Amino acid sequence: MEASLPELTQKILNFLKENQIPFKEFNHQACTTCEEFAEIRGTPLEWGAKTALVKDKQDFRIFVLAANQRLNSNRVRKILKSQWMRFAYPEELKECANVTKGALPPVSHPFLPYDLYMDEDLLKNEQIVFTIGIHTKSILLKMEDYRKLVQIKEIAQFSK
Repeated sequence: MEASLPELTQKILNFLKENQIPFKEFNHQACTTCEEFAEIRGTPLEWGAKTALVKDKQDFRIFVLAANQRLNSNRVRKILKSQWMRFAYPEELKECANVTKGALPPVSHPFLPYDLYMDEDLLKNEQIVFTIGIHTKSILLKMEDYRKLVQIKEIAQFSK
């Protein structure tokens, strides 16, 4: 394991390599917005995966949508059958996934113990690109290969 990489980042890279899933790795300067990430990677904004750690009364859940979209909280509450939800606080991101805001990768089991929900609009893309636990490293995968990487609880429409 590379000492300079966070554990989650290394686990994802190891899984891809061990399962011979082709991917393109980007090493880049740290970014804070989806638009900056797309520009520095030279990829379309809609290929980017925006990942939100959401808490309802039961637990945390991961919601993944295209970077050019916004999360519709009303639809998320409906999917979760909950009247209450909120985004994880920065300290919860650190505690739950050991990441900072903007670096949460769109992965679930076996990497993170949370259910993953994918916005159906993201599936329109043949490729997906996202950060893998740190702001300076991203990967690009075919969508079909990404779906081998994650366990999706539900595909639904929750973007706007």
